[in-house]
Amino acid sequence: MSFIFGLLGGVTGIYMFLILIRVLMSWLQGPYLTGKPVQLLARVTDPYLNWFSRLSGKLPLRLGMIDFSPILGIGLLSVANSVFNTIATMGRISVGIVLALLADMLWSVISFGLSFTAVILILRLIAYWTNRNTFSGFWSIIDNISKPILHGISRILFNRRVVQYKTALLVSTAAVIIVRLLAGSLARVGIGLLARLPF
Repeated sequence: MSFIFGLLGGVTGIYMFLILIRVLMSWLQGPYLTGKPVQLLARVTDPYLNWFSRLSGKLPLRLGMIDFSPILGIGLLSVANSVFNTIATMGRISVGIVLALLADMLWSVISFGLSFTAVILILRLIAYWTNRNTFSGFWSIIDNISKPILHGISRILFNRRVVQYKTALLVSTAAVIIVRLLAGSLARVGIGLLARLPF
């Protein structure tokens, strides 16, 4: 029994790796991205990824041009992989362990979102302080991503009061970093408690 679950854990781990390669390749362009290996990779991974892409219309999984639906797909595979490996190692699994794995997956998604937001806001701060032309290339992308993020955070923090752009940017960046650190500590404690549930 443990051999079968170990095998399933290995298969899901390899499939997650293939999906990660496919996602990274979708960001690149060039003649080396066509050919039989790439087509085979697409045939193996795209049906699974397309299922989550269709969810993008129903769930907020897209921010501008960036599609976060593959993260949800990889997260679910990660939970399945953890369940298979836990059963293979321990010979059993409890409801508490499954809940802890699901909570860990949820925290991973939230953690990624908060970290991504912090990085975007920090880059926007760098652009502001160095007087970068935000209408060209990379900085234009950062500016386009940061505007809705900053607007949403400012509405929460400042309750529609008018504040200077620099103040809103600094306070929002600090708030996201603090929330990420505090939530990370709470998540680790909560996941540990769930894993110890006896049933």
